[in-house]
Amino acid sequence: MNLPEDVTELPAELTTGERIRITRERRGMSGQVLAGLVGRSPDWLTKIERGDRDLRSLPMLIRLAQALRVDDLSKLTGHDTVIPVDQGGKVSHSSVPALREAIHSSIFRRSAYELGTVDELRGRVRQAWVTWHSSTHQRTEVGAVLPDLLIACHAAVRRADSDDRRQAYAVMAEAYALAQQFAAHTTEPELYWLTVDRARMAAEEADDPVLLAAAAWIVGHGLRDSGHTEEALRLVSEAADTLRGRLEEGPDILRGTFGALCLHAAVTAAKEGREGEAWRWWGEADRTARTSPSYAHPWTMFGMGNVAVHAVSIGVDLRTPGAALRRASDAAPETIRSVERRSRLFLDAARAQYARKEHAGSVHYLRRAIETSPEAVRFVPSGRRLEADLALNSPAPIRAEARELAVTVGADA
Repeated sequence: MNLPEDVTELPAELTTGERIRITRERRGMSGQVLAGLVGRSPDWLTKIERGDRDLRSLPMLIRLAQALRVDDLSKLTGHDTVIPVDQGGKVSHSSVPALREAIHSSIFRRSAYELGTVDELRGRVRQAWVTWHSSTHQRTEVGAVLPDLLIACHAAVRRADSDDRRQAYAVMAEAYALAQQFAAHTTEPELYWLTVDRARMAAEEADDPVLLAAAAWIVGHGLRDSGHTEEALRLVSEAADTLRGRLEEGPDILRGTFGALCLHAAVTAAKEGREGEAWRWWGEADRTARTSPSYAHPWTMFGMGNVAVHAVSIGVDLRTPGAALRRASDAAPETIRSVERRSRLFLDAARAQYARKEHAGSVHYLRRAIETSPEAVRFVPSGRRLEADLALNSPAPIRAEARELAVTVGADA
């Protein structure tokens, strides 16, 4: 079959794997070279190109597109919706420059709060986490205070004596965990990974087993978002194993950290299509949450409500929208103590409705997600992609409403 040189002219019936193979061959690139550029084995790439393995990871698709010098993911997926590769589906935030400056110069910068105690600094960091989970505009409000918090944490470590230094590092780990949440989907990969690595480093210096396990939750997000799902699953599994034997006698924060790791593993397995493993991890998280039904972890918001949200996410990632919607109907939004997580519940329900071609239901849930937290939708690539798809593909009676929602969060671009 004679195929045109322009990738955009590839026949519509080709699979993503076939498009990757043809594009690679046109670039004169071997499978071994392309696999190496994206950090995978040649055997993995062969299975993708032959269709023996599904490619579910958007970050990995972006990395393949970048390595193949393709500027639009639709050229590899065959979809109609344009997704520019150079931005990776990200929308930056106005607080990013100040965050970048604080992180790059944090070793020597002075803070207005650096004369306070470590306990006072911990209180400020915890309050920032409260803001993250309670504000409808979490990135804007946290972004206003986060740069100085990070500078203050470095100052606290510099002046701490040997007895206080571990506690100062523990506070720094919490602050950089928050920075990682803020930076996800809004910053360049280099800055994002710097927040991840500093959170891990601070947890190691704090020498706290629970905090170190929590750091695995942070690093796991970075690995999963960059397409390294197997590595992410292995890391969070190992971290969960270090806590499992102490669940009965341990404090709530230990159980909350363990439960958050289980939910992380469940979603990661679901993204790989491993249904049994995903629900096994979710079941362990559910049992853990029931031992302390009123507790919520201060970072991850692990608790009964968050377990319910993740059940819907797992159903969507496994491409079982009916199961996802059944889980959504059982979830009580008022029990979800994080506004950002509550918005995610509605967003995942909207994604499930769209997968069933129930556009009106999808628009309804998407509106609820935006009303709950506009920023929790605007700065999440899957949210903006859904809005763009609805604006383009909804039936005429609801297309105007779908386009209005897309304009609201900037997905119309």
